[in-house]
Amino acid sequence: MSLRNSKVQIKMNKIVRGLLLLIALSSMPALLLAEQSTAPAIAPALQPRGAAPDKPASGAASDGIAPADAVWRKALPRDPEQATRAYLARVSPEFRARSDAYFEGQNWLILWATLYGLVMAWLLLARGRWAKVSRWAERMTSRRFLSALIVGAVYVAAIWLLSLPLTIYQGFFREHEYGMATQAFGPWFGEQLIGLGVGLVLDSPAIALIYLILRRAGRQGWLWGALAGIAILAFVTLIEPVYIDPLFNTYKPLADGPVKEAILSLARANGIPTDKVYQFDASRQTTRVSANVSGLLGTISIRLNDNLLRISLPEIRAVMAHEMGHYVLNHVVKHLVYFGLLFTGGFAFMQFGYGAVARRWGSGWNLGDHADIAGLPLMAALLSVFLFVTTPLTNNVIRIAEIEADLFGLNAAREPDGFAETALKLGKYRKLVPGHIEELIFFDHPSGYRRIYSAMRWKAENPARE
Repeated sequence: MSLRNSKVQIKMNKIVRGLLLLIALSSMPALLLAEQSTAPAIAPALQPRGAAPDKPASGAASDGIAPADAVWRKALPRDPEQATRAYLARVSPEFRARSDAYFEGQNWLILWATLYGLVMAWLLLARGRWAKVSRWAERMTSRRFLSALIVGAVYVAAIWLLSLPLTIYQGFFREHEYGMATQAFGPWFGEQLIGLGVGLVLDSPAIALIYLILRRAGRQGWLWGALAGIAILAFVTLIEPVYIDPLFNTYKPLADGPVKEAILSLARANGIPTDKVYQFDASRQTTRVSANVSGLLGTISIRLNDNLLRISLPEIRAVMAHEMGHYVLNHVVKHLVYFGLLFTGGFAFMQFGYGAVARRWGSGWNLGDHADIAGLPLMAALLSVFLFVTTPLTNNVIRIAEIEADLFGLNAAREPDGFAETALKLGKYRKLVPGHIEELIFFDHPSGYRRIYSAMRWKAENPARE
């Protein structure tokens, strides 16, 4: 269901952020405005007539969501709106408040991270600091590609170090504060170091390649740079599941049993050419559930984390059918086309924006033209501004794909209540009932309210297929 935090399990969000890292640019931003919720109010005690959720042994709702059984689900109203309200009524006010605070805080953090990135760019550029790094690398070797490789490695390390305080707060302390993380600081920091190592290995040649193209293409550098960006994106899509993800988690074949057979049955029914089903140990890092159908050509596999194995089989079927929808509906290819257009606009903005900024401040920063790697921090800052402005468009493109996969999954798995149950649980970190404009701008997935309503609408129209 594209269910994990920073890492769409067709994984376009993660891949795009990875690509931006590969060319050593700023993290993906989002427009961060506030909107009062205009979605229908949820009656706090609405339940299906004659039924109530089961109570756990302690008498308290588990994680802020009152449990439900088959009797409760059977008694749900046929009307999709009323059934959706009944699902949402199981959520405690404390759960809703905590979920809203987490989601809205994440949005504000993206804004602060973007501004923080601009400050980092200024620090690197001021007094010609980055120009000195560039000239030092040129003295190290007369080969321009190698010197750009050195500059790229220094840039990756510098950005990693400068952004570390914000990374620690956002990625460790805040995740623990909201109950999303399970990892102690030592192992968590070790994974950050692994990420740095991956960045040094992959980002440095990517930076050098981009600047090689910019130098040779002249005024058409923005177009050829965008094409290179697409090639890198496709490359990351290909290698990430096989070579990068195993650096952070242990993958092993899912044991034979009802869960594996249900997943393979769904795969066979929907023409997914793989019998490889893996589980990975995400529980040592997070409490989130996640799954994906990933890879290209001969690397295609179905993967789910061990947290997902702790929920019911109908929920697992609903999640996996959604993920298979991304594959069957060719969302990877469609997103490559979209991000190709986005990169083209971004590179054009970088190149022409660079000229305007360099004319104003370039002499103090000792910058050459846009093909001068001394201007790398400025190019990164310009792209971050471009992505900030286009975030609502990107969110809508991804959210439309998620809606398509939701509908595919409902028709493939025929588990509307399993789907609704999972959507409710995802409300732990995604606001359940946003306003219409808020969802349009900030959400790259449908809200919990929209997903549960979609499931209840399907259920009402398919009474014989529940």
